[in-house]
This record gives sequence, structure tokens and C-alpha cells, in this order.
Amino acid sequence: MGVEWIALMLLGFPAHASLCSTFSETTQPTIIYLSFSFSVRSGTDSITKRSTQSFDNMQLGLKESLPALVTKRFIAAKEGGHLIFSHTHLSIVNSGGISANPKVSKYQLRYCPALAKKPSAPKPDQDRSGPKPDPFENPSAELLIAQIPQENPTYTLVLNKYPVIPNHFILATKAWKSQTDLLEKEDLDAAYACVKAWRDDQTEKADSGSKRLFAFFNSGDESGASQPHRHLQFLPVEAMSQGDSGSWRPFIDTVSSQSVGPESEYRRLNQIPFAHFALPLPQNPSADTLHAIYLSLYRVALSTARGSLGDHARVTDGPAAISYNLAMTESTMMICPRRSETGRIPVDPSALRDVHEPGVVTLNGTILAGTLMVKAEAEWNEIRRNPETLADILATIGYPQPDSRGLALL
Repeated sequence: MGVEWIALMLLGFPAHASLCSTFSETTQPTIIYLSFSFSVRSGTDSITKRSTQSFDNMQLGLKESLPALVTKRFIAAKEGGHLIFSHTHLSIVNSGGISANPKVSKYQLRYCPALAKKPSAPKPDQDRSGPKPDPFENPSAELLIAQIPQENPTYTLVLNKYPVIPNHFILATKAWKSQTDLLEKEDLDAAYACVKAWRDDQTEKADSGSKRLFAFFNSGDESGASQPHRHLQFLPVEAMSQGDSGSWRPFIDTVSSQSVGPESEYRRLNQIPFAHFALPLPQNPSADTLHAIYLSLYRVALSTARGSLGDHARVTDGPAAISYNLAMTESTMMICPRRSETGRIPVDPSALRDVHEPGVVTLNGTILAGTLMVKAEAEWNEIRRNPETLADILATIGYPQPDSRGLALL
């Protein structure tokens, strides 16, 4: 199954989607989102001291607030038929030592029937050997939100064409850059500017509701990445929480609330069956600080996946050596090294003949947000009946948790 199709599925987009989806790349896989967050003061301080420059956060230069602009464009695109929004059924999953612990986030289980349809066979006259269209090279006007910054724009904000969460949008580089290269300072600065603008809109309007963005980035063959053109994705936390009774919170927030151990400054939850690492973000971080924190997280992920840093200890650009997912909120940055793009749900394939790859679950960066999405009712019922299946999937797609000894700030 192609990587792009898998990613679209995870995000809840059809296989024929031309624009990357936030939840997945396959129309049929299951999506698991898990998020962690924590605040490591000493770790942040020591990383911040490495920064030699202090840049102001990138100014978006928008004529109206980012939430208002995204919402307006989303409604217009949806009503005009320019994007396809798929509804989901929501349930909360408790999985043994993971969610039974009151300090650990519970998982959202989403069932999206629209994802179950098998992809149609290509027409005979379609050229399969040609290059795949780049949805970010020249995005349609109906999906375009803005180009930023206002002067000499280097990034494009565009709606996800096949969302399962309202107001799902994407930040893509205007010039082609590789999704598998390490992120640059400007990428992180632009992403954080979006996260901050979303949160600040609530503050300026004294809004009683909570407005926050969950940002994520997929890199590498096993990450659930959907497009080779560099892009980061954003999901409004308030939209993800719709329909929930209040028992769910983003997993990145749960991790961020953990205390730092005596042997490591990275925050993580030992109950989670895959390696993950988080560091706190200072208030109004510079681009240098964001990049330094990102590189520290990348190095510990690389060390976990490879056993050592080897020759990559000082690498700050170029191709990444591993597949990984990155997540960011206004207060935390988090990483998860990946060893597999997919997991499996034990279902009877004969009962799902009309479902593409029944039981296959494709996961991307939403694994760090605490959400899981399935495409078939049998998959939905199996996880609700046997939540330990969730833990098995998480153990499959990531690396085992490392010993905290030796996890000094890298």
C-alpha cells in the first residue's frame, strides 16, 4: 500500500485525496493519536543557553485572526464542495496500565465509515509512471488560507482537503523542500507562530473557551507521512474535544505535566509501550531556541532507535537518519521514533471483504495527541471489547522505552 494512500487513511481522507490529510494517509487504516507533554525547567534553561541569537517570532501578517480566517475558509470550502469532511463516531478507550492510571490520558477511539471503501482501480489511460502531483506547489484558491509572512512569503497555509476534524490545516514551504530532511529554524518558527496566534486570539477576546493547536510533523517511511513536500499539520484541540464528555485530554499535555526524573531531563510516561520524549518550551521562544530543543529531541530519538548517535551527533541539517513523529503545543515539543508505519487489529478478513486491508492501522503524528481512528465497525468493536489491542499496536509501531540512565540532555 502506498505511503501517501496510507497517510490519507490515517487522517480520514480517501485514497484518491490529492492533498495530505492530517490524520492519515490511508482510507482504511486506523489512526492512533497520542499526546504527551511536560515541562522541564532545567532542560529548557540549558538548551536556551546554547542559543546565540534571539529572533522575534515570525509575524504572520494576517488581516484577521488566524482562527477566524481558518474557520471562514473551512466553512466556505465545505459548503462549496471543495473539501470532503467525513464525520466520525467517538468513544473513549481505557487500556490497562495506559489509561487505567488516572494520571495518563485516555484515548479517543474514532470510527469513520467513509474510510472503509476500497480505492478504485486506476483508469487504463492513467500514467502510473509519472510523478505524483504536488498539492502544495500550487494549491487551489478554494483551499488556500494565506501566504506567510506577508512580505516575501516563504510558507503557505492551506486547508486539508479530506478532514475528519474541522479546521484541520497545513503549513507548507512555498519552495520545494524534502519532508525527510531535518526541520530548519524557520519551519519551527513559522509553526510556533501559528500555535501562538491561535492561543492569543482567545486572550485578546477574553474568550471563555479554550483555543489551542496541536501541531505535528511526520518524517520518514515509517512515520505515516503522506507527501514528500515539507509540511506541518495543525488540529484545533477544541475541535478534537467536541463530543467528548471531558475525560479526554491531549496526551502531550499529560506528558508535559510529569515531573522530571533524577537521571533524565526528558519527560515521558513509563506506562506507554513505545519510546517518546518531551521538553518544555519557554514563553515566546526564539527560532534558535525552538531549533535547539528540536535537535535535542531528534538526537535522543536517534540514539534510542540506533543504540547510539554515531556520526550524527553534530548533524543539524540534511536527511534525517530515522523515521519519527514530532508534536508541538504552545508549551511543549515532543518526539517519537518510529519502527513501523502500521499495526494490526485482530479481525476476521472474510467479514470485511469490502474493506481495504481489514485490520490494518496506519499511524502518524497524531499518535502524540491521544486519538485512534478506525475505518470498519468490526475494528471499532474489537478495540472497545478488548482495549489491550491498543497497547499492542502502540508497542508495534514504536521502539521500546529505553532505560532512563544515560538519557542526559543531548
